[in-house]
Amino acid sequence: MDVDKSEGNRDDISSNVVKIPERMLLREQARLDEVERRKEAKESHSVADENSEFFTKAFNRDRAAIEDLISICSGADRASATQTLDAATAKTQQLQKFLNDSMMFLAQYELRQAQAALQKLQTSLAEKRDEALPKKKFAFRSRTKATEQVDDTVPATLAGETVIDGQTPAASDIGKVEETVQCGFSNMDDVVLTKTAGEINKNDVLLSQLTNCKVRLFGSPSTLHIKNVSGCEILCGPVSGSVFVDHCSNTTLVLPCQQLRTHNTTSTQVYLHVTSRAIIEDCHGVSFAPFTWSYPTLDEDYVVSGLDLARNNWSHVDDFNWLAATQSPNWALIPEEDRKTTWET
Repeated sequence: MDVDKSEGNRDDISSNVVKIPERMLLREQARLDEVERRKEAKESHSVADENSEFFTKAFNRDRAAIEDLISICSGADRASATQTLDAATAKTQQLQKFLNDSMMFLAQYELRQAQAALQKLQTSLAEKRDEALPKKKFAFRSRTKATEQVDDTVPATLAGETVIDGQTPAASDIGKVEETVQCGFSNMDDVVLTKTAGEINKNDVLLSQLTNCKVRLFGSPSTLHIKNVSGCEILCGPVSGSVFVDHCSNTTLVLPCQQLRTHNTTSTQVYLHVTSRAIIEDCHGVSFAPFTWSYPTLDEDYVVSGLDLARNNWSHVDDFNWLAATQSPNWALIPEEDRKTTWET
């Protein structure tokens, strides 16, 4: 009997000896796993900091170089100014691409600072171009045989600059659409307006003071400005730079671009291809869907623009008036069943 008890005690002791080291091993393994996790998190944070520091230095260096190019245009002859401004434009586009590629590791405030600096740079560049290379006033002109020879790829109903029941605008309307800054259309109501690639490629385009108009821009402008438009349908080919929208209401915009900045806009649908992100500010009732317009020379215009067809952030929208982590009430995605896929040309 005593032998049995002794053997039982040994079994208990043996069992306890096994259990204690196992618990300790598990606890030690958990501790080591936590140490490794913290180490990886620290390394990841360090890499992000290094990337952010590199971006800031490189961005500021390139921005300063562009500002130097802009400043030396003052007083230069037209040929020199043209060459310098073209170089500044190319560097600005490269800087925009650098920003787009760096967005994944930038903090929100760093991204906004860089976007604001880039917009200021683009504005300075446009102002300097207007100052150093003033353009002739834009106005409708009587058609000639040369202008009537429109590319067959452009639909006949939109081949002219403006079609109003088959007629060009009356002389009294010409003064309303004169613009000293960009080519485009202004102060028009209830008309169909179009421009071809030969007119807008690599140019700044302005659409302003338009009501109930249908606009078709075939080609690849460098920048598109849309101001004070209401009840319009605006379709544009790939914009190599930015699209700026201000005071737009009850309008449909269909366009590809590198960056979209939208201000003071309400009840507007945007069918978008954007390679960076769309930004809205002081907007309400803006909705988004992917770009769906197609025309015969679209692929060629994409090549001219340099936009990446494989990169489309149409559903990534930053609302500068909504900093909360929840969805902004100022914009939404258009439901698939409500999206338009065909457009009258």
